[in-house]
Amino acid sequence: MQRRDFLKLSATAGAVSCLSACGGKDTENVIPEVPADENVNFSACLVNCGSNCPLKIFSQDGRIIRVETDHSGTDQYGDHQVRACLRGRSIKQRTYAADRLKAPMKRKAGTKRGAGMYEEITWEQAFAEIGQKVMDLQGTYGPRSIYHHYGSGAYYGFASSSCVQRALRLSGGHLNYYGNYSWAQLNVASPATFGTGGTSGTRLSEIRNSDLVVGFGFNPFEIRMSGSGEQIDFLHAIETRRQTGDLEVIIVDPRYTDTTLGKEDQWLPIRPGTDGALAEAIAYQMISTGWVDQNSKAFLDKHAIGYDKASLEQAKVDNPDYAALINSDENYHDYIMGVGIYSAPRTPEWAAAKCGVPARQIEALADKIMNAKTPYITIGAGCNRHACGEQTMRALYMLPILTGKLGESGVNNGELPRNFGLGRSGMGAGSNPESASICFHTWAEAIERGEEMDALSDGVKGLAEGEKLGVNIKAVFSSSGNALINQHSEINHTRQILEDESKCELIVVTDCWMTASARFADYILPDTTWVESNDLANDSYASGETGYLTFMSSSLDPLYNCRNLYQIGLGLAKVFGKEAEYTEGRSEQEWLEHLYQGTVSSNPELNLPATYSEAQKVGFYRRHAPDTYVALKDFVKDGKALSTPSGKIEIYSLDWAKKRAEWIPASDKDYDQITPLPHYTEAWQGFEDTETRDEYPLQVVGYHTKGRAHSSYHNVEWLREAVEDAAWFNPADAAKFGISKGQMITLTSPQGAIRVRAKITPRVMMGVVAMAQGAWYQGTRAGEVDQGGCLNALTKYHPTPVSKGNPQHTIRVKVTA
Repeated sequence: MQRRDFLKLSATAGAVSCLSACGGKDTENVIPEVPADENVNFSACLVNCGSNCPLKIFSQDGRIIRVETDHSGTDQYGDHQVRACLRGRSIKQRTYAADRLKAPMKRKAGTKRGAGMYEEITWEQAFAEIGQKVMDLQGTYGPRSIYHHYGSGAYYGFASSSCVQRALRLSGGHLNYYGNYSWAQLNVASPATFGTGGTSGTRLSEIRNSDLVVGFGFNPFEIRMSGSGEQIDFLHAIETRRQTGDLEVIIVDPRYTDTTLGKEDQWLPIRPGTDGALAEAIAYQMISTGWVDQNSKAFLDKHAIGYDKASLEQAKVDNPDYAALINSDENYHDYIMGVGIYSAPRTPEWAAAKCGVPARQIEALADKIMNAKTPYITIGAGCNRHACGEQTMRALYMLPILTGKLGESGVNNGELPRNFGLGRSGMGAGSNPESASICFHTWAEAIERGEEMDALSDGVKGLAEGEKLGVNIKAVFSSSGNALINQHSEINHTRQILEDESKCELIVVTDCWMTASARFADYILPDTTWVESNDLANDSYASGETGYLTFMSSSLDPLYNCRNLYQIGLGLAKVFGKEAEYTEGRSEQEWLEHLYQGTVSSNPELNLPATYSEAQKVGFYRRHAPDTYVALKDFVKDGKALSTPSGKIEIYSLDWAKKRAEWIPASDKDYDQITPLPHYTEAWQGFEDTETRDEYPLQVVGYHTKGRAHSSYHNVEWLREAVEDAAWFNPADAAKFGISKGQMITLTSPQGAIRVRAKITPRVMMGVVAMAQGAWYQGTRAGEVDQGGCLNALTKYHPTPVSKGNPQHTIRVKVTA
C-alpha cells in the first residue's frame, strides 16, 4: 500500500500512542531471515538533518552487503515506520568512499594549508605533537588561545566531538563557542519576542485543527525527509484536515519546493530577504482596515507591550528598570501606519516594489489571515540566514501576534515546531575552567583580532565587565565538522586567514573523509564511521511526533588505522596526564553501559532491557507522542509569565532597547543597528543595494538539497547522480543572459566565483538563482574560481548586530559562460 493511500485511511490514528521494540519477537517484519554467514546490526544515520534514522546493516566477513531501514509495525500514522531517506541508504557507498581517511597524517613541511599534502604518522606521534603544542600555547597565551569549533556531522551519544573537548578541558581549558550556523538569528529574535528559543512552535500535527497554513521558507519535504520526520506530520495533518474541513495552504518562497508540488493552494514567489517587507504590508492591511481594533486589540493590550503609545506608557510603569529606555513614540502601530515620528506607511504598494509580490496578492493574503479562524503561520529557518535576518524573523512573528489567536488549537506563533523526542544519555565534555565564549561565526575573526574582542562590540560572553578576550586564537580543533572552510562565510577571506601560520599555529581535524576543511589541517586524525561503532542514538531534534532510540552495534572492524573519538580524546588526555580524570575509571564498554542505564532511567515507559548488550540485540525502539503542543497556550490560557523582561510578548523588546543603549554597532549602517521594534531593513547585497545591483543583477537563494545534509554525503557519487547540483534559472532570466540547459557557467559575487551547471526551470522566480548549499569547495588558492560549486565562495562575512551570527545567504551575482 502506498503511504499516501494509507494516510487517507488513518484520520483517526492521530491520537494513537505507539510503543514498539523494533526487532523484538512481537514485531512484524523487523529482522528477516538471513543466511547463517550474514550478520545484521542496527546502526543510525547521524548527520545534522534532525532525525538520526535507523539503519540495518547486513554484513558478511566484515563487509557491508546491503542496507535497510525500519519496516516494522503497521506503518499507519502513529505507528509509522522511521524510514531512512536516500542519504542514509547510501551509507555503504559513503563508508567505502575513495576519500576515506586511513591513518593519522601530518601536513608536509613547507606545504601550504589547503594544498592537501600529507605524510602518514603514528597515533603516538600525533598525540605527542598535538598535545605538546597545546600545552605550549596554553603556557604562552592561556586557554583562550585554544578553540574547538562547532561541528554537527555526527550526532553520537558516546564517541562524539565532546570527547576531544573533554580532553582539552582537562588540559587546562579552551575557548567556548555559542550558537550555530542554522539558527543564530532566530535564536535571538524569538527570546526577544516570546522569551523562547525559536523552536517552541505549535506541532505540525495541529494543522488538523487549522483552516489556513502560511509558510515562509517552510520546506519540510526537502529539509526533514525522514520517514518519521516533520514532513509526515505535515502531510498527515493537511490530509486529515481536508477530509473534515476547509484548509488553504500558501507557501511563500523564492523557489517552488517539494513541499509545494500540489500540496499547496498557492505559491507566492518572493525576492530573497524581503519577507519582512511583505509582513509589514500585511500588518498595514490588518491595522488600516480596522480589523485589529475590532478583533485583536484587547488581546494585544493584555498580552503584549509595544503595539501602541499607550502600551509603552504602561510598560514604563510596569517595568521601572527599563523605563528610561522606552520611547513611547517608537511604537508598532505608528511605525506601520507611518504616523507620529514615522513618515512612510508600510502599504502593499510600498512592499510590492521591494518583495516582488503584487500589491493585490498582498491584500488577498492579508484578507485570508484576517478571515482565518485558526491560522497556522510558520517561518522556516532559511529566513534567518539572510542579512537582517533578526529583523526579518521578528517582523514575521508579528503576523500571528496581530491575529490575537495565539494559544488556540491549530494556531502557531511563527516559531519552528516543537518536536516530541526520546532522550538518551551522552558523553559530556565536562566542566571548562575557561568561561569565555565567542559566537561560533566569529572564530576566524578571533584568529586575527581576538585580543581586542569584547562583550559590547563583539558579543563575547563570560567576561568580567570591561574585560577584553585578550588573546588571538592560536589553535583550532574541528571534530565531525566541515565549517573551517566549506560551511563558513566568505571562503576566500577565511582561506587567507588559515593559510597564515603566524596567526593560527595549530589546526587539528578529526573526520572520516578528506573534506574541504580537512585539507586545511596540520594534523588529520581518522575517525571510525557509524556502521563501525557501538553507540547510542536518539531521534535528534526534528523527528516530528515520533521519538526513538537506536542502540548501535557492529559486526565490522574499523577499517584501516582509524580510531573512534573516545579513543582520540583518550590519547590526548594521556599526553596531558589526565587519563584517570578522562576515563573516570571506566572502559569503553563500561561507559556505554553507564550511558545506557541513564537512558533507561529517563525512558521508563519503554521497558528497556536490563543491559546495553541486550538492547543492542533489539536495536531500535520508537514511541509516538502521547499528547500535543500548542505554542503559548500556558501563557495565554493559564497565565504563566513569559521569560521576557516584561513577562509578556514584546513587540517592543526591552532587552534590545537595553542592548541598543549599551552595545557598540559595527557601523552607522541601518543593517548594523539594534532596534527594539522589528523593522524591515535594506540589506547589503540585497535587492535594493545600489552598490552591487547593477554589476551583479541576480540574487541567489541557497537551499538544502535532498542529496546531502549540509555538506555530509557530498562525496557519494550515487547521490550526486540522483540529485543534480545545479544553479536554477527562471526561463526568462536564461533567455536574458543567454544561458542554456546544462551549460557550465560561472557565478561571480563581490566575494568570489564558482563554476556550476545551469538548470532552466519555472520553479524559481525571475531575478533569482537558486543554489543548493554544501557542495565541497575545491579551490587551490584564494581568489580563483571554485570548481566545486561551493556556495560559500560567494558569501560575505558580516556578523549580525545582536546574535553576531551568519547572514551568509544574502548574495548578488553576475553570470558568465
